[in-house]
Amino acid sequence: MRVALVNPAWRFDNSIYFGCREPHLPLELGASRVLLETGGHEVEIFDGHLFEKSNAELADEVAEFAPQMTVITTAPSYLFWRCAPPELRIPREFVMALGRRGGRSLAVGPHGSVTPQTTLAKLGVDVVVRGECEEVIAKLAEGKALREVGSIAFQEGDFIRVTGEPTATRFVDLPPIRWPKEWIARHRHHHHRFEAAPDGPGVEVEASRGCPYSCSFCAKIDYRDKYRRRELAPLLVEIDALVEAGATYIYFVDEIFLPQKPLLEALVERPVRFGVQTRIDLWKPEMLDLLGRAGCVSIEAGVESLTVEGRAHLDKNCRLSTDELAERLVYARGRVPFVQANLIKMAEDDPELIREWRAKLEAHKVWANDPVPLYPYPSSPDYRRLWGMPDGKAWERAHDHYLSQFHQLSDIQDERPLPLSELECQCLPR
Repeated sequence: MRVALVNPAWRFDNSIYFGCREPHLPLELGASRVLLETGGHEVEIFDGHLFEKSNAELADEVAEFAPQMTVITTAPSYLFWRCAPPELRIPREFVMALGRRGGRSLAVGPHGSVTPQTTLAKLGVDVVVRGECEEVIAKLAEGKALREVGSIAFQEGDFIRVTGEPTATRFVDLPPIRWPKEWIARHRHHHHRFEAAPDGPGVEVEASRGCPYSCSFCAKIDYRDKYRRRELAPLLVEIDALVEAGATYIYFVDEIFLPQKPLLEALVERPVRFGVQTRIDLWKPEMLDLLGRAGCVSIEAGVESLTVEGRAHLDKNCRLSTDELAERLVYARGRVPFVQANLIKMAEDDPELIREWRAKLEAHKVWANDPVPLYPYPSSPDYRRLWGMPDGKAWERAHDHYLSQFHQLSDIQDERPLPLSELECQCLPR
């Protein structure tokens, strides 16, 4: 089968989107291509964001490829499935531009994983995949009847049939993802790097998937949940190919980059810098020493709350006290050039305590953000504490709640976000 994998031409005006707005490698599409090509299919990835195409231009390129199946992602790379734009206007814009020129249309991403019927209706696609998408896409490419494929939603007569819960892939034995040199050359952004200007292309790599913790704010119930670590040999082949193609910086998109001595020892020998997101309470001093020697230049560490009560409310299951967290962050800063402590706006945290703690860290060159408000994504425990299981209005409900609760939003949101109904005016139910 001829399959087109599409990352739309993203834009974020008037969105609450919390993620980075620079182009990133669409790792879920890269992994899907690996499995599809292994099955003998002809595959092409089209990335409107990276190649600065409009969705109309992108649709024409896809149509020229003449695919029998077109897959559209509803989030800009696996890196941002946890904090995807709530609105579906951009994928819908691409679907409308493509029309029926792309064969069977599939949507993959966090939206369809948690609210499959609503996502199918809003986008007007033929099939929605629930959960991690690579293996499901491969099954659909084999030509199996839709009823025989698990973890999808599709229109059947006057009803939408959902064939099971969101799926998780094996992932551990994922072969190396290979990207064309042209793609790497265009990828100039170094995600979450602040200690130096880019000295070559930056890339993203996935060394593990999922997280063994269940923090209340984390949108992970329906995808990228169970922790799995990728086999080291194919991972290093992928990294070596990226370095050979010119990449000088890697950002590991792992939900939580846990201490892994064999990987860090292998990175010591490779001429590349990298950044991670992790929990500082999981790192002992000797492993932080190795992390620095391996080439880590950026740590984004989730602290979230400065009180025991606040961390308990968030289900952090943290091993260290607030003072011990600060000491560990300062120790890490002695080995890694940039260390950030992420804070969330919590009623339990006193503003003066926050100011003092931030100042203490900044004196040791550790940056802590001004606490940001939480968005209750429908795949998070927080959403379900508030409203129960997500229904057809889950995204609207979360969005309205967020806009009504907070007047000062995150520091990357220059424009006041619009209601979801205004952002999704083209996403009309069938």
